[in-house]
Amino acid sequence: MTGNPYRLLALDIDGTLVNRHGTISDRDKEALSRARESGVQVALSTGRGLQATTGVITELSLDSYHISFDGALVSHPGSSDEIYASPISKELVRQMIDTAHDCGVDLELFTVTHYFVERETWSTEAHRDFFNTPPTIVDFHQVWERERVIKGGLVSTSAEEASRVAGFCRRLDHQLHFSLAKAPAFPGVDFTNVLSPGVSKGKALEKLVAHLQVPLGEVIAIGDGTNDISLLTVAGVAIAMGNAADEVKAIADYVTLDVDHSGLAAAIDEYI
Repeated sequence: MTGNPYRLLALDIDGTLVNRHGTISDRDKEALSRARESGVQVALSTGRGLQATTGVITELSLDSYHISFDGALVSHPGSSDEIYASPISKELVRQMIDTAHDCGVDLELFTVTHYFVERETWSTEAHRDFFNTPPTIVDFHQVWERERVIKGGLVSTSAEEASRVAGFCRRLDHQLHFSLAKAPAFPGVDFTNVLSPGVSKGKALEKLVAHLQVPLGEVIAIGDGTNDISLLTVAGVAIAMGNAADEVKAIADYVTLDVDHSGLAAAIDEYI
């Protein structure tokens, strides 16, 4: 242990830890190892579902609690212990399905263990190959009553798809929470998370630190997307990646290098 004043590092994955090649740099891995050796816990905070997070957790040998599903779940994947979960109500899931069919969008439904879709799309290939999350093709009307849906997803790869997704969001804007996520590996693609009202990475971080009994002032958060703003706002120290959106940089205490130049390691060197 050193005299390091920070006890928890809350870390986004795509665009912060994982670069446009889909990998984590050796420099970032080494910096995270040093941070942990100095007594800092590392918690991932991602819009990804739990299945898509497991590979990163394993690669970095992280044995702790993590935030997944854009803040809808705080859990310890190794033990299946859940500190906090905010699934979407079954009635709202049913409305999501009907609205998706009306709007002509490909809705995705995520549980802790499954990624449900109604057909193969560009997104199912990306989830299978890049996020290590194979799809389960089902009739949504057969699953909405029996499954605990943590998050919905909508993917836009073109202006036409984005327009249809926007129509879906307008229809359900007062009943659900929507957040936008991007991945450097897929420039030009928008991943829209569909969540229960009130869900955010920031709220999830508050639940996590309460459980760990770590003061928020001893937390560093690092992110790049607009869905990271709540996380950075809650943490004691907010660090934006060099590739972050302007509105993320605007609320940050420090802006580091971009993800392709190991901005995470540079931030750890600066603060830890």
